[in-house]
Amino acid sequence: MMHDPNCLFCKIIEGKIPSKKVYEDEHVFAFHDIAPWAPVHFLMVPKLHIPSMAQITPEHSALMGHMMALAPKLALEQGCRPYPDGGYRIVTNTGSEGGQEVHHLHFHVMGGPRPWLRG
Repeated sequence: MMHDPNCLFCKIIEGKIPSKKVYEDEHVFAFHDIAPWAPVHFLMVPKLHIPSMAQITPEHSALMGHMMALAPKLALEQGCRPYPDGGYRIVTNTGSEGGQEVHHLHFHVMGGPRPWLRG
């Protein structure tokens, strides 16, 4: 499904629910987390409605590669310090037992000065 009219993140991508945008291109939308766990905490979501990592297939390889290549650039732009002394975490939760709350694939990018030990 390209889009789910009941999905919170699809509504954010469409601009129906406000967000503090970090980045947007034809495939990806990134925005600040509303309840950040770290000094830098934003979400990267594909514009294509994919419920979770469990639905990723080889056809999604280019999209996943694009998102992973984009993450370091956005992390630095948002204030994460450079590797190796700085850094960030990229986390995705999959399914109920994995802690997923919104069923639209998303990557949390979290960084900045410690301590923000959580998750």
